[in-house]
Amino acid sequence: MGTAMPTQVGAPLTHRQILRVFIGLMTGLSLAALDGTIVNTALPTIVGDIGGLEHYAWIGTAYLLTSTAATPLFGKLSDLYGRRLLFQAAIITFVIGSLLCGISQNLTQLVVARGFQGIGGGGLMAMAFVIVGDVVPPRERGRYVGLFTSVFALASVIGPLIGGFFVDNIGWRWIFTINVPIGIVALIVTSSALRLPFVKHDHAIDWLGAALLVAAVSSIILMCSWGGSEYEWGSSEIIGMGVLSAVLTLAFVLWEGRASEPILPLRLFRNPVFAVITPMMFLLGSVMYGANAFLPLFFQAVEGVSATASGLLLLPLMAGVTISSIGTGRLTAINGRYKHWPILGTASATIGLGVLTTLSADTSYAMSGTGMLLIGLGMGMTFPTATLAVQNAVEPRDLGAGTSSVTFFRSLGGAIGLAVFQAIFNANLSSSIDRTLLQTPAQIQALTEPTRSIVLEGLTEAISSLFVVAVPIMLMAFALSWFIKEIPLRETSAMAGAIAEDGLDELDAAEAAAIAGAAISH
Repeated sequence: MGTAMPTQVGAPLTHRQILRVFIGLMTGLSLAALDGTIVNTALPTIVGDIGGLEHYAWIGTAYLLTSTAATPLFGKLSDLYGRRLLFQAAIITFVIGSLLCGISQNLTQLVVARGFQGIGGGGLMAMAFVIVGDVVPPRERGRYVGLFTSVFALASVIGPLIGGFFVDNIGWRWIFTINVPIGIVALIVTSSALRLPFVKHDHAIDWLGAALLVAAVSSIILMCSWGGSEYEWGSSEIIGMGVLSAVLTLAFVLWEGRASEPILPLRLFRNPVFAVITPMMFLLGSVMYGANAFLPLFFQAVEGVSATASGLLLLPLMAGVTISSIGTGRLTAINGRYKHWPILGTASATIGLGVLTTLSADTSYAMSGTGMLLIGLGMGMTFPTATLAVQNAVEPRDLGAGTSSVTFFRSLGGAIGLAVFQAIFNANLSSSIDRTLLQTPAQIQALTEPTRSIVLEGLTEAISSLFVVAVPIMLMAFALSWFIKEIPLRETSAMAGAIAEDGLDELDAAEAAAIAGAAISH
């Protein structure tokens, strides 16, 4: 393995220097954060306008599918070409995808464009957490997690307002094109703020593994999406798709076992922390992206609120994530303990999902808001802690793969979860509603009685049934959380560990730490 050393050695990163790095990361992350909150509130109008509510999940599924595959690839490529370059490449890809979304004329074009946008989104999320792992020791990382959380907190407030304003006043296409000026600003800021030292590692990119992964996940998603809607579950098409999914998954696992630089190193599963957290993240992702994606549809189509108002009604969910992630990070930094957070988090989310199983047209906002708050608190306790635990447990050489794999399994669960929940949603609707009536929320509200009441009742039952399915999934995640092994948090950053691991005998510990701290001065 070849190593290219920085040309200069700077002093270890001060708090001020780390803040500069975080400013660069947060500027890029604001793209993904805003996109999530803006698009979610606009989805009911978008699919009703160009595709129909039976295709509600496809726009999110396409994004999650490509971001899932891109996540581990960006980690590997950044070892070859540097963290900043790949972070900026993710920004550019995201912006181009946003433009394509904004000019899409039908559902097919929009789904393809969202898939391209997802490549950039996956890179943004993966690279942000890899860079944090590079420059901040695990024990100190909790002190800075609030900075990341602030981006998503701000997005949770202004995103629904911006998205709702665009949808209600000037058109949903603006929710995508708004990313262009934000992306330009992000490129300018990251050019100066992310001057990280580049310790190059020569890697072979596992393109075949990535292709097999995308093909396997696509087959699973198509099987779940088409089953019960386009084809009967027992049809030859669905059975054939299931067989193809199994064959491709097996081929992926076998190839990863022999690939020189696998996209998902199987040796990571021998790590007890990684082996527990990855399936837990898969389950959590399926619920977060699956069941919760239908909440804006409930508020807009069933309760008849505007896109702007539906975004604001989701604030308890965002507030819960913000409060618990900041508090969890700070407390972890103080006492160095983290195992109890996923246990408490999955318990809180399970209770919240249980509350949402009671959704109906008569459900008070106090009740639905309580359920969303509990889910948000649970997610905020669990997601950052899971990433921290894996980063702390894996070897420095596996930091990129380990970190990206956490995001990978969460996104994989989300992609499959969206498809499964869409299939359940469609199955419940098909027995009670004429699909030609599934239009935009405004058009549904304009239906005459008794048709309107029949449609609203069918939608309510279909959406509430998703949370009934989500509860046992979250209970499985809760059971897994008890098996997370707590390892004392390291006091050194991954850069220092990687430099030491490469056998640079001429450097003593102080010099290695100095190189690890040269992120700004180069």
